[in-house]
Amino acid sequence: MNMSVLTLQEYEFEKQFNENEAIQWMQENWKKSFLVSALYAAFIFGGRHVMNKRAKFELRKPLVLWSLSLAVFSIFGALRTGAYMLYILMTKGLKYSVCDQGFYNGPVSKFWAYAFVLSKAPELGDTIFIILRKQKLIFLHWYHHITVLLYSWYSYKDMVAGGGWFMTMNYGVHSVMYSYYALRAAGFRVSRKFAMFITLSQITQMLVGCVVNYLVFHWMQQDQCYSHFPNIFWSSLMYLSYLVLFCHFFFEAYIGKMRKTTKAD
Repeated sequence: MNMSVLTLQEYEFEKQFNENEAIQWMQENWKKSFLVSALYAAFIFGGRHVMNKRAKFELRKPLVLWSLSLAVFSIFGALRTGAYMLYILMTKGLKYSVCDQGFYNGPVSKFWAYAFVLSKAPELGDTIFIILRKQKLIFLHWYHHITVLLYSWYSYKDMVAGGGWFMTMNYGVHSVMYSYYALRAAGFRVSRKFAMFITLSQITQMLVGCVVNYLVFHWMQQDQCYSHFPNIFWSSLMYLSYLVLFCHFFFEAYIGKMRKTTKAD
């Protein structure tokens, strides 16, 4: 199938989506992400306090449905935004794909760009299952959820460069991650290598994110990329912190445990 046809072939709901109204709403309401984040943080500390005195909930079936729903959403998002980004890369090159603002209002991608930023609020629901099931809640988990929500809403309103790369990568990683969660929740035995692959994919995503930030900053100096320094600063800080935290998590969860197992043997 011709790539341009694949990219521009829209479903009816994608055609009817009004990106101008979406962008205007976000410009007027993006600061509500701070309220959502504050309520989320309050739930974490309050929920853990309450659950200390209670027996854990199993919630296996709801967790399967939850993870499966997010997996399907992420797969569709990855396919649709991936088709758009691949078409831009093949026809207009790397610089255009990084600096392209058309991702926010172009065919196909405009709906999935908005769906992406909105999805960062319901994704906070992951933590509800962790708390109610009395599982270990690490700093990386809730820090990642809060900062992605804040940055996504903050950036979408300005239609800054780099968004196509950031969102498409995230959709792709989440496709695999939530599929893995759904399989685990359903009781399937999944190889430990699958979990390692997901974390390595996340580390790769953060590395690419840092590179994209550098390219946006570099081309912004030449008036070829639309962004502004505060956005690049916060985005770079976010991606660098993720890179450090995910690398630390990978070492602790996999390399460290392998060494302990080897010593025990």
